[in-house]
Amino acid sequence: MRSCSGQEGERDVPTTTLAMHMSDGLLSAPTALLFAVVAIAGLAVALANARADLDDRTAPMAGLVAAFVFAVQMINFPVLPGVSGHLLGGALAAILAGPWVGALCVAIVLVVQALLFADGGLTMLGANITNMALIGTAIGYLVALALRRYASRSRAGLLVTAFVAAWVNTVAASCGFVLEYAIGGAAGYGTGTAALAVVGVHCLIGIGEGVITAVTVGAVAAARPDLIHLLRTGKQAKEAVR
Repeated sequence: MRSCSGQEGERDVPTTTLAMHMSDGLLSAPTALLFAVVAIAGLAVALANARADLDDRTAPMAGLVAAFVFAVQMINFPVLPGVSGHLLGGALAAILAGPWVGALCVAIVLVVQALLFADGGLTMLGANITNMALIGTAIGYLVALALRRYASRSRAGLLVTAFVAAWVNTVAASCGFVLEYAIGGAAGYGTGTAALAVVGVHCLIGIGEGVITAVTVGAVAAARPDLIHLLRTGKQAKEAVR
């Protein structure tokens, strides 16, 4: 979510906008530090396991996935009046490049966005990586893995799997936001208000995420189904999506 409803300008009224890309000050310092540690630990695990998934064929795919997620995240689509969303990319990256490589791809995108475009505060980078690169990617891939038998049977099954995984990925990432906010939110909103605003809006944003993910995975499947990590590791990979 690029932005969510916020109130501005009056004393004792929250002025920090709730958004998936958390800005500085949205969480307390101890909470930000806690999730910085969580992010570093999670990325270390991802880096250690990603080596097994990278070879001469998949390494270029990982680069393309990171570049695509970065580019598409710059494009917002309207959700509600005054509220827009953009691709998170966790499920997409995991389906195409695997969960470990996918998490690293999304994390790299978030770091570049924070450093070069101020999209998300630097002190909130650990929380943003935890939500979008770790939680979203992991949950999205687990959903895709659970539906892999359907994804392997037909092109329609693959598209539906990608859509569902992406929708769940988006909502799960927003739930991570709520968890972090419940632990140490510092924006002046109650946790219930934050949960209703962020999760509710991301249920809608997830539809756009699902469509973009399904279209992208479908395009890759039409040209090179052998490059899709989710299918490559399935028993019926060779027959899939032809």
